Amino acid sequence: MEVNLLKPIKSYTPYHSPFDPCPPIGRKYYRTPPQLYMTFQPPNLPQFSPREALQKGTLWPAFYDFYENPYDRRS
Repeated sequence: MEVNLLKPIKSYTPYHSPFDPCPPIGRKYYRTPPQLYMTFQPPNLPQFSPREALQKGTLWPAFYDFYENPYDRRS
């Protein structure tokens, strides 16, 4: 099993016992926030405009993480 710790989307497969009567759950996905990969906040980071910062929830684009549902089926 290969694990890439620097990818924001990670996944795992929960254990399924051979004696479990329920079907296996399958792969589970989760996201890690971008600030986990920054050891310190560098000076002079670019900033969103005040209106855009309120919409995105952060002042700095480096810390913005758009949520995309990994369980959505794509056509």
